[in-house]
Amino acid sequence: MNVEDTVAAGPTAQSELLTSGVLTSRQLTEAVLGAIARENPAINATVAVFAEEALAAADAADERRAAGESGPLLGIPVAVKDDLDIAGKVTGRGTRAMSSVVAADTALVAAMRAAGMVIVAKSSLPELAIFGFTESDALGITRNPHNNAHTSGGSSGGSAALVAAGAVSIATASDGAGSIRIPAACCGLVGFKPTQGTMPSSGGWHDLSTQGGLAARVADSALFLDTFGSFSGSLVEAASTDPAPLRIGVSYSAAAATKALPLDPRVAAAIESAAEMFRAAGHTVTRVDIPYTADSKALTIRYLAGIRDGAADTDNPSKLEKRTKGIARLGKPFSKKMVERAKKLGRSWGDGLHDKLGVDVLLTPVMSGPAVPVEHWKGKGAIRTVLGMNAFYPYTAQWNHAGVPAVSLPAGTTAEERLPLAIQLIARRNDDVRLMALAGQYERLRAG
Repeated sequence: MNVEDTVAAGPTAQSELLTSGVLTSRQLTEAVLGAIARENPAINATVAVFAEEALAAADAADERRAAGESGPLLGIPVAVKDDLDIAGKVTGRGTRAMSSVVAADTALVAAMRAAGMVIVAKSSLPELAIFGFTESDALGITRNPHNNAHTSGGSSGGSAALVAAGAVSIATASDGAGSIRIPAACCGLVGFKPTQGTMPSSGGWHDLSTQGGLAARVADSALFLDTFGSFSGSLVEAASTDPAPLRIGVSYSAAAATKALPLDPRVAAAIESAAEMFRAAGHTVTRVDIPYTADSKALTIRYLAGIRDGAADTDNPSKLEKRTKGIARLGKPFSKKMVERAKKLGRSWGDGLHDKLGVDVLLTPVMSGPAVPVEHWKGKGAIRTVLGMNAFYPYTAQWNHAGVPAVSLPAGTTAEERLPLAIQLIARRNDDVRLMALAGQYERLRAG
């Protein structure tokens, strides 16, 4: 394996090469920077590239290894979504409304530095991380590496595009309504949204949002989350171990404010194929209908109030896009008391759901079809965009409201557009370990 091939090999494989001395962090980082320079012009996925700082951090990581230090992510390059504070940089959040330089690293960035990770770039996102597509006046259009005419998803679209293009093997991502899982589904990656409260720097949009990462393989996702999160057991061990037989509920129930778009038959076929694989592996698989009660729909309060508060927290709100201002206005009626009640309703709905359905894990779509074309929602106003996204992405936000873990997994590719397909698995609160085990098993079953 030459150095260039290691860029997309994944942090697990990269760590083994660094530990064995076959590769240095400087060599790996130079290769990553070269890959970003080569791939990014077509996908527009970076906000900034930190070449000099990254090489200095790589040299420091090599010195730490030479001194006898070890660590699974020591010397591994990473891209950071531009919603996380990096000391000395502007946290752009996909908008022209941010201009102030931050003084300190946020908790997750500080932890990554302490672990010896090498920050090579900031990745793009839509304005204030609102949208399920990564397009903005400030940064332009981020495109899908599989098909540049289609979106990479959002809001972690820049991170997803970089990993899917093979420019970097791991990138941070955050998920407030599907923003890890939707880009993962669009770009053919593993997107694991852990239980709310398990990862540092989480809690945005009134605890709807949680931090995580995007990677090409389950083991690599597990490694990143295990290193920085707090879970009931080892996610890395779980990723390589088949779970005991589970009760899996297949559901096509959609939580749309108006009417969900018809499910693409290719997505439905991927779900049914996964169900058959799980049956053959010894799991009990049944069809269930998820009850979307008034409690579940209270997530709208948290979502719109979170956007309202995020817009107010910018350096210059007047520079926000017209559509963003319109969505922020939709959140004006919601008081703090209403938001706190909505949080409680979401947790109580989620905590009893699996038991009510008699399942351990749910198997659902991530979105209604493969990635939409870029500019699909161009020119749409606030309400039409929110309702349009909700109709195409009606399978993700409710799990943020519940605070439970959910993962998007690659499930094939369309023949016509060469676009990835995906499935979603959802477990109970704090059942991340078992969910990771099932994700790893599915990956192995698909590989044959």
